[in-house]
Amino acid sequence: MKRFFGFCNCVFLFFVAVSFACPAFASIFGTVRGIVHDVQHRPISGAHLQLQGKSSDWKREALSDDEGRFQFDAVPAGDYTIRISRDGFREYSVDLTVLADSAPLRHFPLELASVTEKVEVSENAQTVDTSSSASQTTLSRETIQSTPGATRANSLDLITDYTPGAYMVHDQLHVRGGHQVSWLIDGIPVPNTNIASNVGPQFDPKDMDVVEIQRGGYDADYGDRTYGVFNVIPRSGFERNREIELLATYGNFHSTDSQISIGDHTERFAYYTSISANRSDVGLMSPEPNVLHDDNNGVSGFTSLIFNATPRDQLRLAASARADFFQVPNTSDQQAADIRDTQRERDGFVNFSWVHTLQPGILLTVSPFVHWNRADYNGFSPIPSLLPDQPPIPTDHNNSLYQGAQVSLAVTRGRHNARFGTYGFAQQDDSLLRVVATDGSGSIASEKDSPSGGLFTLFAEDQFRASDWLTFNAGVRYTHFSAGVVEDKTDPRIGTAFRIPKLGWVLRAFYGRYYQAPPLTTVSGPLLQFATEQGFAFLPLHGETDEQREFGLTIPVRGWTIDFSNFQTHARNFFDHDVLGNSNIFFPLSIERARIHGWESTLRSPRIKKRLDVYLTYSNQMVEGAGVVTGGLLSDPGQLCDGGGFCYLDHDQRNTLSAGFHAALPFRISASGNLSYGSGFLNGDGPTHLPDHTEVSISLSKSIGERLSVGFTAQNIADGRYLLDNSNTFGETHWNYPRQVSGEIRYRFHF
Repeated sequence: MKRFFGFCNCVFLFFVAVSFACPAFASIFGTVRGIVHDVQHRPISGAHLQLQGKSSDWKREALSDDEGRFQFDAVPAGDYTIRISRDGFREYSVDLTVLADSAPLRHFPLELASVTEKVEVSENAQTVDTSSSASQTTLSRETIQSTPGATRANSLDLITDYTPGAYMVHDQLHVRGGHQVSWLIDGIPVPNTNIASNVGPQFDPKDMDVVEIQRGGYDADYGDRTYGVFNVIPRSGFERNREIELLATYGNFHSTDSQISIGDHTERFAYYTSISANRSDVGLMSPEPNVLHDDNNGVSGFTSLIFNATPRDQLRLAASARADFFQVPNTSDQQAADIRDTQRERDGFVNFSWVHTLQPGILLTVSPFVHWNRADYNGFSPIPSLLPDQPPIPTDHNNSLYQGAQVSLAVTRGRHNARFGTYGFAQQDDSLLRVVATDGSGSIASEKDSPSGGLFTLFAEDQFRASDWLTFNAGVRYTHFSAGVVEDKTDPRIGTAFRIPKLGWVLRAFYGRYYQAPPLTTVSGPLLQFATEQGFAFLPLHGETDEQREFGLTIPVRGWTIDFSNFQTHARNFFDHDVLGNSNIFFPLSIERARIHGWESTLRSPRIKKRLDVYLTYSNQMVEGAGVVTGGLLSDPGQLCDGGGFCYLDHDQRNTLSAGFHAALPFRISASGNLSYGSGFLNGDGPTHLPDHTEVSISLSKSIGERLSVGFTAQNIADGRYLLDNSNTFGETHWNYPRQVSGEIRYRFHF
């Protein structure tokens, strides 16, 4: 252990030092650049440009040069309006969406001023990145706030409603058939190598300003958990002017989810701080239609600070702390047998960034971070047990500390948009595993362990714009992981985007490889003996390696955006999890091979008549595994599938659909609705699947004056109950949530 501890501290000290010297990783910033020209495509110099955030006071100004060119660096991802004016020309205004790490070259035509002066406003926002070979979705805080149930503290509806192939099953988020996802805050990853340990969320959606969702085709500066990448830009305070907002909610099942937040800004400084609290009688998915022993409560705090020290230097700090408590739901028999298992979770992180513009088009970001996560499963049962199978009493405590840094150098010059850097962290775990027999024997199997390890990566990526209609993306990522196993992986990634002239359609293709580091979980001593008695063995866990191919088509039509994607992911050492006998202690495992194939489509409308917009996401995919269990819990050394070959995994749901709308009604009333459909997950070991299921949710809100609003939300309006899945996790089976109805009051005032 000392050797690994020493390695971890060396890695941490190295990154603290290198953060002041070197260039590394994904950011939240994009570049807005373009050419201002007349209808004859002659450049217009001296045009005044103002870039303004659509929902905040953030703004920048610039002038076009002799070639009509301009560039805004270090623009946070989100929605903006750009206004262009020049003597002798009609003023021009258009909305556009900025994506992180993007730098498309846009054209802005100005028409000669006529006798009747008026401002030319483009109705169609420029939301399509014609240079990216990835599929991604950007959500604003207005969209999140208006989506039914999306702002609840434990909700991930903002992901599942707008992301094809995303769904919640056995209390965990799955995207494209896997549940290893990466959360980033201000472009900095919040590392967590432990799968199947946490059921609480990483962020409270009420603190989010913009969320970028990616599900494949990643650039080389993305790594770690690669089935989904969620880059969160928190509320900054630029949207507030010495304002406090109070949110109070109450609903059936005695549910509350309330928050107080405060924010303000000056020309150079902005801050946002919030404190939230929630509770409900329905926390986790229950193993039966009747909800028994399922209370949950939580409290969290968040702050974001931004300081523009100089015109070239920005300092950003994001910090969070949360505590969650979950009762593990019971079956009727478990409730009668006085079983009262619980899960407690604690999480905290501090991320700091120094963003420095070396010169126009060259951006350096230095970001040290610390993340701490703790998950404690505590079992309780009478001894001897009142159940016939006499399940043991489980205890599973895991405490993880991550210390690291990332540094990134982004260079946008001419036809190139390049990024270089390094990222890594040292990890120290403290774990306690204990199983107490309830058959009257008094036997106890217990183990304490303190494994440690570290991860170090280097990457280089370039986006080369060969012409206005053709862009190439190419990069490479090197990863070194050291713990119980030592692994080195070099992963190439290459993609292209082709814009069909006149039509504006964008064809894209991608090929890439990924590496996902394993958890530090180990089993030895008495616990290994208990596992052996239960018919299990434990093998060291190796990292998952993935190969992904993807192609797609994006069609913008009069502000509508239609997107199609086809992807294939082939994995080695595919991460999953299983329970140790009937103990309710869960361990990661890896499957020799997995393949996930799918078709995806999304539809997003513009704001129709300034009143209505609609969206739709659809996925058809297959999730299959083959071979043997190669790491973690091993219950059967034989083939995973009867007769060899491939068979469906419990994550498999063939068809997933979500459709909804947002509408502005008379009398300052807003309405939103969502329909979600799933064709049913695998039934046991398959090959049959559970029946399909549909839910409808709706929310209404009304503004009363400028400061007060009231709202109403109903999820699963029809109260349809169905067996969602019968996988081997908490409770063994999982039923969907019952109808949940709540009302809210939101009040904002100046201080």
